[in-house]
Amino acid sequence: MDYRDVLQKMIYVIINPLIRLMIRMGITPNSITTAGLIGNIVAAWLFIEAAQRLSAAPDTACALAGWGGAVILFAGLFDMMDGRLARMSGKSSTFGALWDSALDRYSELITLGAISILFLRHDDWFWMGVVTFAAMIGSVMVSYVRARAEGLGIACKVGLMQRPERVVVTAVTAIATGISGSLWWLAGGMMLIAVLANITAFWRLAYCYGVMK
Repeated sequence: MDYRDVLQKMIYVIINPLIRLMIRMGITPNSITTAGLIGNIVAAWLFIEAAQRLSAAPDTACALAGWGGAVILFAGLFDMMDGRLARMSGKSSTFGALWDSALDRYSELITLGAISILFLRHDDWFWMGVVTFAAMIGSVMVSYVRARAEGLGIACKVGLMQRPERVVVTAVTAIATGISGSLWWLAGGMMLIAVLANITAFWRLAYCYGVMK
């Protein structure tokens, strides 16, 4: 059992009562997935607002980025609850799994895209916008290689920067930016994701090559 499994079990202990309440209220897993996407859209809006205010009011911009990180963290809980709700309510479905995966990609690209805009709008941070774009590429490729590998019958979950880690790094560094008033925290998070996500994508390719050989 790796650390992800341990953390997941701990979180399930906390959210299971809430899941049971959702079941009694008739809330569906797909609606929870959709709510998570809406949360990430709100976070993206906060980052874009931060981009517009960075030059005139940097402290306000950093505060907005911090709130964006908090919303991402909150929306991440929906990403855990939809699957748990589907299993506990007996409403798991093939389409639900597809809906969940598709909206996860949308959520991540929307938020990283907004962070990229935050950096790109200002000359001093231009190259961090490019780094964030590299983080977006790595994030997509980590998921794509796994999906393509599973389509070929290979279970491929190796790597250091899977979606939960990327969400936590983005959220925590954005919150740290809001608390400290320094955009370098968020920049550091984007650099970390850009490097480790792309390493993870190639790691998975190498793993699949070894399995196929």
